[in-house]
Amino acid sequence: MLTVHHLKKSRSKRVIWLLEELNMPYSLICHDRDPLTNLAPHSFKQLHPLGKAPIIVDGDITICESGAIMEYILNQSPESSLRPADNTAEFYQYIEWSHFAEGSLALPVITSLLLQMEPREANYPLDGYIAKELAVDFAYINQYLAQHSYFAGDNFSAADIMMTIMLEIAMSLKLINDKPHIVNYLAKVQNRPAYQLAAKQG
Repeated sequence: MLTVHHLKKSRSKRVIWLLEELNMPYSLICHDRDPLTNLAPHSFKQLHPLGKAPIIVDGDITICESGAIMEYILNQSPESSLRPADNTAEFYQYIEWSHFAEGSLALPVITSLLLQMEPREANYPLDGYIAKELAVDFAYINQYLAQHSYFAGDNFSAADIMMTIMLEIAMSLKLINDKPHIVNYLAKVQNRPAYQLAAKQG
């Protein structure tokens, strides 16, 4: 059985959510953050050299990195509708948004989180760069969601799981309060039973 090593209060909730959507059996091991650093504990280093969450173990296979884990899990359920059919317009939307979540979007959102954790003057070159990236990214997302129900067309997919977790962090930082299409989208996907099960467990 596949084992998920989950770090509490982290993006690894998306792996639990995907497994719940697929109704796939799994074993869940939750790890507390280091009380001094608030980072992943040393136990993750014993699982993978990167020492980061999430990590899955399935027999002889150990994988780190959310995107890679999502694809591995989807490959175990090839008939799932959570990944659009290859070489369709929806498939390439799925690919774009799945990578966007941890590529273009994660850097400014996580940097914004870190910058808010320390007292500092907000007038350094980094501040201007992060503000610009946030403005561009959220304008793009909000405009897209004004015209689409989900990130890969009309149907919910694993790309929505990848994006939602980053958007939740953005909401907690009050970065999207003026983006109504994003806010409405979050309310919709957070209503899914599988999401609520993942939130309770993770």
